[in-house]
Amino acid sequence: MNKQQVKGNLNQAAGEVQQQAGKLVGSKEQQVKGLAREKAGEVQEKAGDLKQVLKESGKH
Repeated sequence: MNKQQVKGNLNQAAGEVQQQAGKLVGSKEQQVKGLAREKAGEVQEKAGDLKQVLKESGKH
């Protein structure tokens, strides 16, 4: 697992926490920000996946 994948996973988790906190306090704004952060984390993780595949394919 590379740095991009780890950071992506952390952003996904933080986004989910932010969404739940927004629900708890009734803040739609925090829910939306949390969802955006979660989705950005997913994209970041996928970029890390691609980087890993490219790195591994270069070794062969």
